[in-house]
Amino acid sequence: MTPFTILHLGLGSFHRAHQAVYLQRLMDAGDQRWQLAGCNIRPDMADVVQALAEQGGAYTLETVTSAGVRRYERITAIREVIPYAPGLSAMVVRGADPATRIVSFTVTEAGYHLDSAHRLDPSQPELAADIARAARGEAGTTIYGAVAAILRARQAAGAGPLTLLNCDNLRHNGERFRAALLAFLEAAGEGPLAAWTRQHTTCPNAMVDRITPRPPPELRERVRQATGIDDAAPVTGESFIQWVIEDDFAAGRPAWEQVGVELVRSVQPYEEAKIRILNASHSAIAWAGTLAGLQYIHEGTLDAEIRQMAYDYVSDDVIPCLHRPDHASPVDLPAYRDVVLERFANPAIRDTNQRVAADGFAKIPGFIAPTVRERLAAGQSIAAVAMLPALFLAFLQRWHAGRLPYAYQDQGMDPAAAHAICAAADPAAALAADRTLWGELAGDARLVSALRESCRRVAAFVQARATP
Repeated sequence: MTPFTILHLGLGSFHRAHQAVYLQRLMDAGDQRWQLAGCNIRPDMADVVQALAEQGGAYTLETVTSAGVRRYERITAIREVIPYAPGLSAMVVRGADPATRIVSFTVTEAGYHLDSAHRLDPSQPELAADIARAARGEAGTTIYGAVAAILRARQAAGAGPLTLLNCDNLRHNGERFRAALLAFLEAAGEGPLAAWTRQHTTCPNAMVDRITPRPPPELRERVRQATGIDDAAPVTGESFIQWVIEDDFAAGRPAWEQVGVELVRSVQPYEEAKIRILNASHSAIAWAGTLAGLQYIHEGTLDAEIRQMAYDYVSDDVIPCLHRPDHASPVDLPAYRDVVLERFANPAIRDTNQRVAADGFAKIPGFIAPTVRERLAAGQSIAAVAMLPALFLAFLQRWHAGRLPYAYQDQGMDPAAAHAICAAADPAAALAADRTLWGELAGDARLVSALRESCRRVAAFVQARATP
């Protein structure tokens, strides 16, 4: 029997340390009914993609426990590596094959081009260019332009229904991607294709979790010493792994529940816990660690003052939002908080502040603003959560002054607007007034006041760490 195919868009480290690992577990258990094909929709990571292609899609995964125990595993679940080429023709052919039943993707939060109301923002130049390409029947460089090309070819070939599976840290990721994709198709004049998509695709929400740093230069030699394999595309990650998916698939799926994936009716309480506790705290520790002159996440987590900021943020403001008498969370939130901080403190991971600090202009509205909004709506203090945007503002001011120790990457940032915030007479008020970050809360006096006070606390924190 010919295996069914999952086509994954985005052959980065996270996919190869997460989704591919679960399919590998099924294969190792004797279930060979599914396989992975992978490609990138942009000409990045060319060396890694070429190395994977030369290795037949195989690579080595290193995992590290909090005690520093390393384990090495050969992953062979990716059976086809599709080289990047302008026009993405090979990707489209694979996506339109009837054997392809799932298209999954990891493009990072900012890659969805959503506005503060979580709707598609066609004013963004890259997205506008892709809408024009789609109107001409061409593939594009955004996730929407790539998926639209697959769906167009699939409709023409009568290839049957398809599941579009989002694997990014975007709240309600399946729902929001689906709404944005349909808006993209309508904007491109693809009304009939939008109608076909509504009828023939599903987009389940999902929550993914495994800390996966950029592979360090020494990883290749470490893998060679441990396994005897000279692997040009290894990946490393923590031993912890989790995947929660709503069981809403249009054309079948692997038996993931047999290898630890949680198939649920609603992913919302799991994603809220993960996004607000893990993702937001991760970013806060990266911003604070950078301000303190540290390089790695574990260094900041092991710093008592930085760890306390993250702990207070979760305990004082997040947990009261997610676990209420009238709405109990199925997640043990205090235990989850403690496990997250323990994971961040793992020195063997060597995850950099540079990687985690990226994309603040997408992370504040996605990870942090919902807690601010809910606390204010309940008439409660936001003193703990306000520390996070205050840390980001101090971090952004370092970027503005050219004093960051590394290049800052932020797909959602308008550099001119960011510089203007930092140059304002009252930067805290300017940040609080940014509608991209805060939506309808922008300019709220309570937010401004809390942010100013938090900025004073952050300034004292930075001053205490200043070299004499």
